[in-house]
Amino acid sequence: MKHKYLKLLVILFGQLLTIMDIFIINVSIPSIQRNLDASNGEMQFMIAAYLIGFASFLITGGRLGDLYGRKKIYFIGLISFMVSSIACGISAGAEQLVISRFIQGISAAMMAPQVLSMIQILFTVHHERTKAMGWYGITIGIGTILGQFLGGYFSSLTIMEEPWRLIFLMNIPICLPAVFLSLKLLNESKTSVKQSFDMGGVVMLSAGLFCATYALTMSEHEGFHFKNAGLMVISAGIIFSFIKNQKRRVQNKRSYLIDFDLFRYKNFNLGIVAVSFFFIMLDSYFYILSLFFQDGLKISPLAAGEIIVFQGLGFILASAVSVKLILRYGKKALIAGLSFIIVILILQLFLFRIQIGFPIFCLLLFLHGLGVGSIIPSLANIALSGMSEKLIGNASGVYNTFQQVAAIIGIVAVGSVFYYFLGTKPLVKHYHNAFSVAILINILCLVFVIASVFKVPNHVLPEIRRKK
Repeated sequence: MKHKYLKLLVILFGQLLTIMDIFIINVSIPSIQRNLDASNGEMQFMIAAYLIGFASFLITGGRLGDLYGRKKIYFIGLISFMVSSIACGISAGAEQLVISRFIQGISAAMMAPQVLSMIQILFTVHHERTKAMGWYGITIGIGTILGQFLGGYFSSLTIMEEPWRLIFLMNIPICLPAVFLSLKLLNESKTSVKQSFDMGGVVMLSAGLFCATYALTMSEHEGFHFKNAGLMVISAGIIFSFIKNQKRRVQNKRSYLIDFDLFRYKNFNLGIVAVSFFFIMLDSYFYILSLFFQDGLKISPLAAGEIIVFQGLGFILASAVSVKLILRYGKKALIAGLSFIIVILILQLFLFRIQIGFPIFCLLLFLHGLGVGSIIPSLANIALSGMSEKLIGNASGVYNTFQQVAAIIGIVAVGSVFYYFLGTKPLVKHYHNAFSVAILINILCLVFVIASVFKVPNHVLPEIRRKK
């Protein structure tokens, strides 16, 4: 049993790196721009490059693990992530940093599906898997907090001329033990059916996802102009052609990238719907909250960061505690957690309109984190439960892709609504109105998540009663 959890620790190193580097660059943007003499457009690419590379290659990463070995692809991802982090840290210009961040995102896409796949393979018993997914949730919380904290900490150091480089170079002492331990401890697993790799499918899908994620990510900064709208149309056409191509290849018994048997699992479909609406809610919430706090309520960036850290602390605590509730009450615990988030959002609608002290802000964010932390690990458990080992890598890649694309859609779509209600010359009351509309959209998303969880078969998240 202890050996299993040691292996879990090794694979969670990859998850920690993946999450941490999504957030770590945000606080360092001003110093990077100043030192590299980068334009605003180059800085936008710098932020977007990681997410675009990550979202575009998750399905490919999952399929590579299925065919060539999950340990092998995880190891390659770790090495690539370390090398690309070094390239980020020694970048001489903005263009080199953008390219290195893009490769870093692709490396993360090689690791992330293997993490979920290996958890499902390592922990076959429901209560063990639920506990393991609790640790998966804790890792997400730690990565979120560490990314924001360390980004600010290293950027403010005075021991060197360009301290922001340390936010990338600090990945080396995390990667090195992970590389060594993964070689020593992890067992290889892959599908027993020998197939060639569908490189044409990779090119088509990656191009389609690249166009979509690029257009959505850049729309956050530029607005949804003709160029981005055109890229979305091109993306839709490529992905439609890809789906037809994949179905034809499966029928002809040729190599493929996505096995559409995935979508015959009811719990997988429900898990995909649930995670999509949940991350539309979650990432748009953080985006709107940051704008509302700093621009609307005139809270300093440092104080806003401190408040959001309390959300992360609640997330970590809930990920640990919610395991017992999920095992005891099954999907009822999830529905209760989602309802709790709705209640906290409603409280924020009213309490943020009046003069409240710093401790109340922290408490409301902490409670929101408790709700979020009780949900995220189980959504992956719902989607991947009962999945055959042949499909698990494919399923993990598809699940992660939906999650990342939904997060970007949430920021762009809900952010656009927020700015619409804000107007051109916003006052404090306009910020309150725009925030209220955005929160109501978030609540609607959570209602869809509740409906999806409600339809999940009871055997997927069974209630385990203790014997008296």
